Amino acid sequence: MSEGTMQRRAQRDDQCDQRVQRAKRLRRALVGAAAVPVILVAAGCSSDSGSDSAAGSGDSAQQDSGNGATANASPTVQAAAYQKLPEVCAVLPAKTLTELVPKGAKSGKKGESNDTASRGSCSWSSLENKGVKGSQFRWLNVSLLRFDSDTARGTGEKQAQAYYAKQIQDARAVSGAKNTKSEPLAGTGDEATTVRYDLKKKEGAFKQQTVVARVENVVVTLDYNGAGLAGEKTPSADALVKAAQKAAKQAVTAVASANGADTGSGSGSDSGGAGTANPSPSKSSSKSPSKAPSKSPSKSASASSSPSAPKKS
Repeated sequence: MSEGTMQRRAQRDDQCDQRVQRAKRLRRALVGAAAVPVILVAAGCSSDSGSDSAAGSGDSAQQDSGNGATANASPTVQAAAYQKLPEVCAVLPAKTLTELVPKGAKSGKKGESNDTASRGSCSWSSLENKGVKGSQFRWLNVSLLRFDSDTARGTGEKQAQAYYAKQIQDARAVSGAKNTKSEPLAGTGDEATTVRYDLKKKEGAFKQQTVVARVENVVVTLDYNGAGLAGEKTPSADALVKAAQKAAKQAVTAVASANGADTGSGSGSDSGGAGTANPSPSKSSSKSPSKAPSKSPSKSASASSSPSAPKKS
């Protein structure tokens, strides 16, 4: 045995003796607990297993840390079914536009949008001048808003449901509206509602129709109004409502088709209406959630390029 080895062993034995002496003093101070510290100290002096124990504790701590990281993983949310929107000024067939806005079927004006995959709008106006007999005015607006799924806001469908309800509430609460009526509309997306009312303006008596529909995570808002100007008779509200509902169904179908969804008849949700689309949810979710515009389409929809267009508020 070398001199260095003997010296290290002597130092270790000396340290062990000191620890044993401290344990004995502690034993005298603690009644009934003398044997435990002495045995522990002695075991520590006679074994080099402490390093292995420490290593084991470290491995255990590392394992526990890994389990904690797994338990605290970020929550996930179901991806939105629809990931894009159709070209908004092309959601209605030319025949439908000719019926609704005969003098403005080709004059669609696209609204500004910095994210055409999430929102868009298009409006048409028609003024059929009959000379001394007056004129018939029509105005049409279609707005589309798509919601992405987000862990903070929830699924795209859930957000769309909330926005759908708000659009209906806004349409029912237009200032100056008279004879307001609303009714569910079957066969248009997952849920749809028609709101109709009369609105008196200086240009004439306007008949307003607003159809709000939801298909998956997309909300379609269609506004259509008409008036007889300069003495011309007021158009039939029933005829305008029928035309608006037909157009809304076509817009919903265009949204579903743009996302490769089956446009056959399907069962609706929530409101009990039959849906026109039976989409297959997308496997990938968008990275950033869509946000609702600062002005709801039903409110902004009444602003036309023509000075004769009515305003809802």
